[in-house]
Amino acid sequence: MARSLDGLVLAPVADQSPGQVGTRTRFAYHEKSGEIWAEYAGGDVVRGHLVGTREGDRLDFRYVQLKHDGTTSSGHCVSTVVELPDGRVRLEESWAWESQPGSGTSVVEQVTVHDR
Repeated sequence: MARSLDGLVLAPVADQSPGQVGTRTRFAYHEKSGEIWAEYAGGDVVRGHLVGTREGDRLDFRYVQLKHDGTTSSGHCVSTVVELPDGRVRLEESWAWESQPGSGTSVVEQVTVHDR
């Protein structure tokens, strides 16, 4: 099993469609006893939260976010935790909106202090 996500900051490696998370979005992860949660913001997202569980290297969580235009949206995501050769963590994600049409895949990777 890859190491704990607790205290890590991750960011998308590519921009999603307009109005969603992107390379300027930062996710601050927390983990304790199989529970995971994070706060995120940046780009088009003013504030976002995710909460769910971790079993081995599989995350299963729901997310909700507020955008700069005042709209909210929510969805479900399943991610696989991968440890990169340089020791950083990557999440390979498969997500689907529940509040609107749309689904897809994305990758977020741990950022180092100078990347924040």
